[in-house]
Amino acid sequence: MSAELFQKMAQSIIDGDSDVAVELANEAVAAGVDPLEAITSGFVIGVNQVGEAFSCGDAFLPELVMAGEAMKAAVLALEPEMQKRGSERQMLGKVVLATVAGDIHEIGKSLVGTMLSASGFQVYDLGVDAAIDKIIGKAIEVNADIIAMSALLTTTMVKQREVIEELEKENIRGKFKIMVGGAPVTKDWVQKIGADGYSEDAIGAVNIAKALMGVA
Repeated sequence: MSAELFQKMAQSIIDGDSDVAVELANEAVAAGVDPLEAITSGFVIGVNQVGEAFSCGDAFLPELVMAGEAMKAAVLALEPEMQKRGSERQMLGKVVLATVAGDIHEIGKSLVGTMLSASGFQVYDLGVDAAIDKIIGKAIEVNADIIAMSALLTTTMVKQREVIEELEKENIRGKFKIMVGGAPVTKDWVQKIGADGYSEDAIGAVNIAKALMGVA
């Protein structure tokens, strides 16, 4: 029973079908399936498959977005049952996520946030055009593990460096891992500003975040 249900769950994510994902989540709750198990043995398998397909060029951005949305919907549907059972999903780490000041590009950042959440990170998304003090303030407030910043313009990516400089000035740079992303971001830029990692896409970002947290 469970194996077949888990397979359907994974498939609902691969299909990017939020309605089916929610139906299956509710079915699992009704059948007494542990919601955590539904996530890890069912839905996450689908997320990983779409992620791998995307990395190989066999799936495209819209499919990744839809898979992320379906995953979000499924977890949301399972949340009341998780709270009832007192089973908290094991969080891999806390991420403060933002598009830097002066930049209003939303899609890439939101996708990274969705995929990080789907993979087990607690994400605090500060939206776009986020000021340096807002990013740092939130990271301190929630005791974040990772600060992830997106910039899509060469004129705004300097803000990524400014956040790191401000952290150094306040002597708290060592408290946070810094991830950066966005079209103009390169390996050279990452080294130049002293960030800890970068990725060109959302799946890569999840892998970097996991590596920074020491999770395979």
